[in-house]
Amino acid sequence: MILGIGTDLANIDRIAGTLERFGDRFRNRVFTETEQRKAEARADTAGTYAKRWAAKEACSKALGTGLRMGIAWKDMAVSNLRTGQPVMEVTGWAAERLRDMTPPGHEAIIHVTLTDDHPWAQAFVVIEARPVAPDAAGAVPTA
Repeated sequence: MILGIGTDLANIDRIAGTLERFGDRFRNRVFTETEQRKAEARADTAGTYAKRWAAKEACSKALGTGLRMGIAWKDMAVSNLRTGQPVMEVTGWAAERLRDMTPPGHEAIIHVTLTDDHPWAQAFVVIEARPVAPDAAGAVPTA
């Protein structure tokens, strides 16, 4: 079942300007060390940051809160699998919110996709609840 859907569109030039104006203050407030390493290793640094900015916005919308109610920017982080596929990890209040919205007997899966076509970066997040398979004794985990 779908628990939440969120999307966001970010202007790469706006993010580039913010990076120029605020530098590390902006990077350290919004992005995890892993996200910063990924972006700084890319030729299109601003585009990489813009996609991750959009992903955080989209995730907060999928959680049903937007960026309010205690969610911090760093509570949502994008990393990549070895295949390059982006994945969203949540911690802190975002993880609490995800637990609260996940029905008993289910696990939450966050799907994220990123794209860009200068000057735009876009992210789309879908939060899915999948039934958890019973263990060998037939018990279904509740958390």
